[in-house]
Amino acid sequence: MARGSSGTVRSADVWAAVAAVLRRVDLWPTAVLQWFRMVPDGWWRRRPFLPVPSRAYLEFRLLTAYGSEPRPEEGVDLAGDLVTYLEWCRRWPGH
Repeated sequence: MARGSSGTVRSADVWAAVAAVLRRVDLWPTAVLQWFRMVPDGWWRRRPFLPVPSRAYLEFRLLTAYGSEPRPEEGVDLAGDLVTYLEWCRRWPGH
């Protein structure tokens, strides 16, 4: 998984992860639920006025998932990892 020039995950990798979830209709409810759990309260009051997680939160999640730096290493299958994570979330009690 290559890192973009700004130090973040490349947009191509993000779109590949989105496409992987779109192919899994059974994961859509879980994906929507998890997305809105990541979105900060009052998101409509702050730019970009969209329900998106904060950069700090995403960096934290990448750090806890991939280790010493808040980004996946080269060759990590971000799309596959996202699908695996959503499958795990779906199986979790009280989902």
